[in-house]
Amino acid sequence: MLRAIPSLPKVLLHDHLDGGLRPQTLLDLADEVGHELPASTADALGRWFEEAASSGTLVRYLETFDHTTAVMQTADALRRVARESALDLAADGVVYAEQRYAPEQHLAGGLTLDEVVVAVQEGFAEGEREAAERGTPIRTGTLLTAMRHADRGVEIAELTLRHLGSAAGGSVVGFDIAGAEDGFPPERHREAFQLLHDAGVPVTVHAGEAAGLASIHGAVHACSAQRIGHGVRLLEDVERAGTPDAHLGPLAAWVRDRRIPLELCPSSNLQTGVGASIAEHGITALRDLGVVVTVNTDNRLQSATSVSREMELLVREAGWTLDDLEAATVAAARAAFLPHPVREVLVDEVVRPGFAAARG
Repeated sequence: MLRAIPSLPKVLLHDHLDGGLRPQTLLDLADEVGHELPASTADALGRWFEEAASSGTLVRYLETFDHTTAVMQTADALRRVARESALDLAADGVVYAEQRYAPEQHLAGGLTLDEVVVAVQEGFAEGEREAAERGTPIRTGTLLTAMRHADRGVEIAELTLRHLGSAAGGSVVGFDIAGAEDGFPPERHREAFQLLHDAGVPVTVHAGEAAGLASIHGAVHACSAQRIGHGVRLLEDVERAGTPDAHLGPLAAWVRDRRIPLELCPSSNLQTGVGASIAEHGITALRDLGVVVTVNTDNRLQSATSVSREMELLVREAGWTLDDLEAATVAAARAAFLPHPVREVLVDEVVRPGFAAARG
């Protein structure tokens, strides 16, 4: 079964654009702008990112982005990173990907927020075209992210509205908040979420990783999130998790019963101290409780990972089967911020036939 995983169709909902740069691209772009990196070869740089991100805290993990965002301050750099991201994901079998990034972090070179969005969309469009020519078609959508410790939530929400669905490749499909969770609850951006809710724009919220149940509660109740980024700490609202006598508390039951999908990122969570091993990661217990779980990468550079690798780890270390992988992939396709008919075509004409072929 492991041999079949690279060729399986995959749907990725939680992947950061500034967390997926190729190490060589990072070296090239840093050389152009004179930014000093902690290593001078692609292999060494890749190792540094993985080791630095494995410190066990979200704060230290987030510090690695100082290097990636530093080289993503021009339209050309943004186009290159987005184009290569689409190609790399397509080569891994990803057929639909939602990539997120914070436009406010790419203004140091003089770009406006709108120019940042246009450059990223152009890059994804180029990557989609090249991937199709290579026989590995991919569709991409982007989530515009507001940094939760800043005060630009409404501004980024308005930016989202201006660019919603505005390009064939890399179309803006939704909104997110990210960054340090502790001390910066989702409710701080309630006005932004209300603006998008009134306009019918889907949103997801980083919650339940560094911060616990209160952050998830704020995301689903105060911000009306359609999905939760991470959310693994929802298990703190479950008594006797992993046993036949497990009992869901009110928040866990709400998330399960309203079918609010969790964008789980196993390897990344281990790096930030949420779990001791893939076998013990909450994704399996949450799946067994009937919560909608999806498999994601978070940051491919920092975790030295891919969707295929995350799937392989779940099979080898947590006992997942091909049926489990298919269920999570179908769940991700149906949770995508796409029109319902498009999601059903993705499930019926791409995901299910691809898994059927693997079984054959």
